Amino acid sequence: MSLVNELIEAGIHFGQRRSNWNPKMGPYIQGIKNQIHIIDIRETIKGLLLAKKFITRTVAEGKDVLFVGTKRQARGAVESHCTACQMPYITERWLGGLLTNFRTVRERLRRLEELEGLVQTGGIKNYSKKMESQLARELKKIHRNLNGVRSMSKLPAALVVIDVNRESNAVREAKNLGIPTICLIDTDGDPDFADIPIPGNDDSMRSIDLILRELAAAVQEGKVSRQTSAPAPAEGAADDAGSPAAPRRRSVRSRFRVDDVGGGLPADDAPMQAAGTTPPETTAQTP
Repeated sequence: MSLVNELIEAGIHFGQRRSNWNPKMGPYIQGIKNQIHIIDIRETIKGLLLAKKFITRTVAEGKDVLFVGTKRQARGAVESHCTACQMPYITERWLGGLLTNFRTVRERLRRLEELEGLVQTGGIKNYSKKMESQLARELKKIHRNLNGVRSMSKLPAALVVIDVNRESNAVREAKNLGIPTICLIDTDGDPDFADIPIPGNDDSMRSIDLILRELAAAVQEGKVSRQTSAPAPAEGAADDAGSPAAPRRRSVRSRFRVDDVGGGLPADDAPMQAAGTTPPETTAQTP
């Protein structure tokens, strides 16, 4: 089964209700059916291919990508795919300052390692029952919130975000630091938050899983290139310094044009006809 058909069967083209939409998403909407916005699957594929190319190149340069998905529908898929491709992730609530105050986060991760060491060596038993209980709760809390980023020793080179509305704090921090964002955006989202928007249903577990599967495959491809070429880090790379340069964000879309992936895009009417979902009462361009 082709990727286009897989995405359509997963319902990625179903947006929000007509009354609940962001006008900025107009260019990505094909029409309306039963008061539900229908997302143009060609725009979804276009964004996905651009995102994969960008991720592959970023990982091949020796950099990491942080995946963020704290909504219930995304947690399992984010954790499983990121664990498989060994990339950092956040599936619990986004901690304010995780990017902009990264040094503090690293301190909390060192505290996590310290508490885990106490448990492993049995040293925690040397404390009183009350203190032992407090340390156990602290360990559980830090592990729940930061375990996915414990291997992240520097700021990520890019963010993959599921649902920009829910993860608004994450994308704002990324924007302030000039970190590029790749976002799965429903029709109620703001595409201005994304350097590479992937318009699609961000409430469907199947559609989220498919998008993450493809992006994780791009990570693996980049890791293969990283191992074979082992490029030297660019001079003055700001990732290691903890404050990436803002101009990088502005150049993301210019480096990856639509023409670069044009061969992978479906024909104009192919997606809806293939799925048998061409809406008879669909409006053309005005959602």
